[in-house]
Amino acid sequence: MRILLIHPNYHSGGAEIAGNWPPAWAAYLTGALKTAGFRDVRFIDTMTNDLSDADLRAILADERPDVVGVTAITPSIYKAESVLKLVKDLHPGAVTVLGGIHGTFMYQQVLSEAPWIDVIVRGEGEEVLIDLIRTIDEGRWPADRQAIKGVAFTEAGPDGPRIVATPAAPTIRNLDAIAPDWSILEWEKYKYIPLNARVAIPNMARGCPFTCSFCSQWKFWRDYRVRDPKKVVDEIETLYQRHDVRFFILADEEPTINRKKFVEFCHELIARGLSSKVLWGINTRVTDILRDEKFLPLYREAGLIHVSLGTEAAAQMKLDRFHKETKVADNKKAIRLLREAGIVVEAQFIVGLENETAETLEETYRMALDWKPDLANWAMYTPWPFTSLFQELRDKVEIFDFEKYNFVTPIIKPEAMDRTELLDRVMNNYRRFYMRKALFSYPWSGTGQRRRYLFGCLKAFLKSGFERKFYDLGKVGYWGPQSKKSVDFHFDKTRTGAPIQAADWESNAERSQRARAAKGAMTTAAKACGGGVEQMEEADETRAGYRT
Repeated sequence: MRILLIHPNYHSGGAEIAGNWPPAWAAYLTGALKTAGFRDVRFIDTMTNDLSDADLRAILADERPDVVGVTAITPSIYKAESVLKLVKDLHPGAVTVLGGIHGTFMYQQVLSEAPWIDVIVRGEGEEVLIDLIRTIDEGRWPADRQAIKGVAFTEAGPDGPRIVATPAAPTIRNLDAIAPDWSILEWEKYKYIPLNARVAIPNMARGCPFTCSFCSQWKFWRDYRVRDPKKVVDEIETLYQRHDVRFFILADEEPTINRKKFVEFCHELIARGLSSKVLWGINTRVTDILRDEKFLPLYREAGLIHVSLGTEAAAQMKLDRFHKETKVADNKKAIRLLREAGIVVEAQFIVGLENETAETLEETYRMALDWKPDLANWAMYTPWPFTSLFQELRDKVEIFDFEKYNFVTPIIKPEAMDRTELLDRVMNNYRRFYMRKALFSYPWSGTGQRRRYLFGCLKAFLKSGFERKFYDLGKVGYWGPQSKKSVDFHFDKTRTGAPIQAADWESNAERSQRARAAKGAMTTAAKACGGGVEQMEEADETRAGYRT
């Protein structure tokens, strides 16, 4: 059984400006496949290698795959569909498989527009994929495909082709049983520019018990599960010793939710001497930083150098809309605490909703100056079609070209300004913020790792700006305020929207919300990656719906 995994070649001018990120999904799926006895697996990273369709065609011509799997987040869905079309043209007998969050919730649309895709794996891939591969290997495909939980496909019906989704597969209960095969990746190609070091994205937990209105990750993973911290450190030790990884970012939505586990993780890194060899970063919540004030020196000692905070908005109105039960003042305090602990802190601002104005964008800049984060990121609101905020704003969404759903392209047009002005004012915020930092902050940000790290971040920012890759500025034709009239986002307006398919999909957070509403104790869900009334204290870690 020859299995080929391919990462589509999609670039947006967003996160990749900091370097080439290793596709962790390939390592986790390969590890699961090999553990199950399927050892003939090859991975092609067309994104990192920037392979054209012609390049990929030449590679595929020499392959004889039985199964080809591709993943796709929403902005890479068209690239993924194109890859599988190429596969089917060259190898019509190969089973083409799509995985990832977009296909999970939009399988009706995907299978309708890409009929060459044989099957979509919905949700967590490891166990479903193994079940699928066994079915194919034993010659039971496609006859027994109805028996595979967690897939969607097209079959012949009495009135023509019809799309079928089997019942959702259960989530993986024992994450520690998954042993990723990191050797499948070409490690010399995955560099984190700020440190000029190899970078990895290991996984400590999956899911989130909170329900931010703009986020879809808690829907995809469905329930929150945490790995044994020692197992995670085993993985990081392997990455360091075998692949010379010197920096990692935890893939978790919020790794500090379970403080007990996170503290154990930090102690284990220190005990094994990895804290002096490997630096790392996380995304987390403002309220977790406030809760963990006394632990911040420990986190720094363990090698934590970069925290990206879900501050999300400068205006309290936006915080409330995003279901973030936090206050603007909390954001400022959390940033101060992190800086005092010697940790580089990045503030995240979501901009570009329908009520955005020149004044609200200026407010985010003024707040950034007042809060004094080391780094700031202004992300365009991206209306994931699987989120509750998308349903609220649906009549405001007029662009359904998913390739542009990438946090850097203004999808929603604000009522008080056009998209070009929105982009220009966001760029103005970046120019002013990082000019001040370069001249008046970074040179005096102490010595050692923190100072070097900040200058490395500035280098990455300037490099992407010079190459016109930042925010895809070169592709859209933005060269500064003088070029506003010539900017073209190249939207494909022939693309249309489609309903989400999630009738069979329910997360633990949603069940918890319904239970609270039924009891009358609380009418809203446990909320917010940037704040919230719910906190996972040690005594509460086994609370219903928050599986550890």
